[in-house]
Amino acid sequence: MEFSVKSGNPEKQRTACVVVGVFEPRKLTPSAQRLDELTSGYLSNLLRRGDLEGKLDQTLLLHNVENTLCDRILLIGCGKERDLNDQQYHQIIAKAISILNETGSMEAVFYLTELSVKGRDNAWKVRHAVEAAQHALYCFNQLKSQKYKTTRRPLRKTVLIVPNRRELSNGEKAIREGLAIAQGTSLARDLGNLPGNICTPSFLVERAQALRKIYANISLEVLEESDMEELGMGALLAVARGSREDAKLIILEYKNHPNSEEKPIVLVGKGVTFDAGGISLKSANAMDEMKFDMCGAASVLGALNAIAELQLPINLTVIIPATENLPDGQAVKPGDIVTSLCGTTIEILNTDAEGRLILCDALSYAERFEPTTVIDVATLTGACVVALGKHAIGLFSNHHPLANELLNAGKESNDKAWEMPLWEEYQPQLKSNFADLANIGGAEGGMITAACFLSRFTKKFHWAHLDIAGVAWKNGGKKGATGRPVALLSQFLIDRANTET
Repeated sequence: MEFSVKSGNPEKQRTACVVVGVFEPRKLTPSAQRLDELTSGYLSNLLRRGDLEGKLDQTLLLHNVENTLCDRILLIGCGKERDLNDQQYHQIIAKAISILNETGSMEAVFYLTELSVKGRDNAWKVRHAVEAAQHALYCFNQLKSQKYKTTRRPLRKTVLIVPNRRELSNGEKAIREGLAIAQGTSLARDLGNLPGNICTPSFLVERAQALRKIYANISLEVLEESDMEELGMGALLAVARGSREDAKLIILEYKNHPNSEEKPIVLVGKGVTFDAGGISLKSANAMDEMKFDMCGAASVLGALNAIAELQLPINLTVIIPATENLPDGQAVKPGDIVTSLCGTTIEILNTDAEGRLILCDALSYAERFEPTTVIDVATLTGACVVALGKHAIGLFSNHHPLANELLNAGKESNDKAWEMPLWEEYQPQLKSNFADLANIGGAEGGMITAACFLSRFTKKFHWAHLDIAGVAWKNGGKKGATGRPVALLSQFLIDRANTET
């Protein structure tokens, strides 16, 4: 869909639809008030009759209103004015976009950017309107033999209003950022939604190759199992032993910093393209959702796509350990001991705690890039879902300023994280009688001990771990990948680029 910004009054918009808000109870926003005055109180009369209260998700579509140049006016409920927050703003935009796309308005002019969201400027509202709109229009149906019936007159053009012409430049920049982040998010959602028989480790390599072909400043290296064996990646290879799909270590380097020698930021994404649990087999209930266990890999590819589209002046390296985790006669067994890339021996007490095994070798591999910062992203623990539910990303870090950067990026992007403790008191739970450490720490504090395990391999750099097990996908009637945390990662990288330039 095409997005643009402009300034101007609602009564002068010659368009298929003008979109304005109504607060609860029956309070018109400034642009809606202007339309009401020009139509001799037509809008306020409708509200008094009870046609619209102004509650969130309420809508009223009006046609051929006198004294206006537009074909339609869409009134959208915005809830209570004092309660309007980032999430509700996204919800309002998404609802309006969905209604317009279904009712034949091929273009629309949005005055919802005038809504007052606490602490947010016009550029933020424009960017997030773009992201919310693209998210609402996303559809994954490419594997259906009969596609969904296409909308006869879909929404094709959206104009976002800014208060005056001085805001146009910032608005255009905000649209570019919003489109880039939305594109990266859609890539992550597509990869997450693909089934495990299509989205294999080799398929992730193909997607990485596609990015390299589009952006000249991205290079790609892929390590095969023989390469990993030569390096000594015993932890990653242990997970791959039960699969007939070869494991891959995918390394993408994006170089665009003015100083070509600038050390990179490294993103590491867990790429278990299907996780049956190995010998420690998962229950059959909802096992199909284990195709989403590569959403960490999908999100770092999405973030790379976003920053490459924006051509941010930074250096970024993306590392994806990709494999399946399946039961087989050659699969690793509970009680087996393997040696990781850095030489640490690990007793595998549960083969379903495989994400930390592939990540620890990838984190050790990251050392060779001498990174300024390393962030790993993984659907790592069910304990994260128990602790934080489906709303917040679990954040751990060995560097307090980095944790604050990510928390702030989460707030700015409406992709929020919550910091969890990474205390030394939890480390003894990983003690093994037979190896340097065990891969699980017991039932208590499972999300924390998983992060503690990873922390053993991050002593040489500033590191953060994002556990996205609760937020990477939705189940039930809206089952599907969310694309999180592409927005958080993209915002973090935008902030870093702004700091360095």
